[in-house]
Amino acid sequence: MDPKIWNDILHPDISIIEKIIRPVIVYFFLVIGLRLAGKRELAQLNPFDLVVLLTLSNTVQNAIIGNDNSVTGGLIGATTLLFVNYVVVRFLFNHEKLDRLVEGNPDVLIEHGKINHDRLRNELITLTELETAAHRQGFASLDEVDNAVLEPGGTIAFIGKKPGPEAERHAEVLNRIDQIANELARLQKSVERLQPQR
Repeated sequence: MDPKIWNDILHPDISIIEKIIRPVIVYFFLVIGLRLAGKRELAQLNPFDLVVLLTLSNTVQNAIIGNDNSVTGGLIGATTLLFVNYVVVRFLFNHEKLDRLVEGNPDVLIEHGKINHDRLRNELITLTELETAAHRQGFASLDEVDNAVLEPGGTIAFIGKKPGPEAERHAEVLNRIDQIANELARLQKSVERLQPQR
């Protein structure tokens, strides 16, 4: 095999320090950019959000790798991204206020069955997108939702007004146990009345 092939595969075209600095800069740019763009980008509520996320990775690819197509260069860039993410996540884990500043706070979109239109407008979420997200979680309509919260990670958590099937079954079992206990107490009184007194 031609030694030039191995040289092309393993030898980065740019310096290793540049290979490390580029992913760090792009990482922090994307963290800040996604934070400023809002949680809806992460929620992928419509095809446009998905297209943005998919093309974003392709757009910054050259900024991360430069003119380098070597395997070694790619591994250095990937390792740098993983390491920086590990350090940032570990740091934010120990600094809750800073973590909240970076990730943001949850937004209550529906509270006690009432839709918070101001929060929807602030997050650029339409009623149709909210209904679609509710359908994905098994709700037929927003009328069935008691609370909906847009989490910092972009997921929308829905809590229904009606108790779920498990809660209904549990309540039914408790009701039957109460009926049996009442019946036993009634039978016990009947038996005591029938027994001769001494």
